[in-house]
Amino acid sequence: MASNKTLLMLPGDGIGPEVCNEVRKVLDWMDNRRAVSFDVKEGLVGGAAYDAHKEAITDNTMQDAMDADAVLFGAVGGPQYDNLGWDVRPEAGLLRLRKEMDLFANLRPAVTFDALLDASTLKPEVIQGLDIMIVRELTAGVYFGEPRGMQTLDDGTERCIDTQSYTKAEIERVTDVALDLARKRNKKLTSVEKANVMKTGVFWRQTVTDYHAAGDNSDIELGHMYADNCGMQLVRNPKQFDVIVTDNLFGDMLSDVAAMLTGSLGMLPSASLGGVDEMGRRKALYEPVHGSAPDIAGQGLANPLAMLLSFAMTLRYSFGLQDDADLIENAAQAVLSRGIRTGDIMGEGNEKVSTAQMGDAVLEELDKQAA
Repeated sequence: MASNKTLLMLPGDGIGPEVCNEVRKVLDWMDNRRAVSFDVKEGLVGGAAYDAHKEAITDNTMQDAMDADAVLFGAVGGPQYDNLGWDVRPEAGLLRLRKEMDLFANLRPAVTFDALLDASTLKPEVIQGLDIMIVRELTAGVYFGEPRGMQTLDDGTERCIDTQSYTKAEIERVTDVALDLARKRNKKLTSVEKANVMKTGVFWRQTVTDYHAAGDNSDIELGHMYADNCGMQLVRNPKQFDVIVTDNLFGDMLSDVAAMLTGSLGMLPSASLGGVDEMGRRKALYEPVHGSAPDIAGQGLANPLAMLLSFAMTLRYSFGLQDDADLIENAAQAVLSRGIRTGDIMGEGNEKVSTAQMGDAVLEELDKQAA
């Protein structure tokens, strides 16, 4: 039996607990059928943590996250928490996890499922076979730069400032992750910025270029593109891209554009990775893109596939279990090919199922593949 790895589950709020429950089924299946076991801990985050402890994440849970081999995160937020203070709002829990775990590289895949091509607003021939990985720098840039905030000038004029700031090291380390991913895929990397109007864009482009040239990266084709053009190209001809690396702000926007090429934001996983420590371990957090969806929470309507695909990313990037990750991804494809759908991706002639039934259908396909 493979040695146990530590996994911290943070279901959070809204539909988070429901979709995380479907991962627990797959964990049990892997233990029974694949002889792969995990030491699983569970903690509170977001609104659930605030309800219990009056803070978005406790120090104890934060330490559990630091100690775990990987963190699997559900979702946070809900209308009942909208008026909380900035430091205790549900999203503060996720931001603290990202900051203290130093999760600087956000991986957002955009992959189409053949059975869902009609769900996209683009023509099927434009998106069929799409497989893009966007690598977004996550812990610097305009979301974190100082100074920031409101100012009152000497003449009484109010002004608000956000600061776009990057160090060379911050750009190099996310570039290193992107190059590694490109090497394992189709060996093509596109770096995206606004070097035509932003000094940080000029610095970003030069740093990526120098880092690519300095290392053993001659096997990887490096290209550069302005962010506005990249947004247009993602809609016009998305299959020209393989791996895209970009800063925090542009990555935030472009990853959502790429996500909607697939037709359903609720189908997509993500990973946030830190640096490799002296033991060769990389801190990592995995989460679905869809958010907490409080309007459907507790009704069995949520689509668990993004959560299950996030777990597949966990297996691939944190535990090196490529075959097991493939099993889950292929099982999701097979379920969709059978016409099984939750309400968010329901189409004419499909079979509508609940959250739990979708999870059970994935287990059925796993059984078939493992037979």
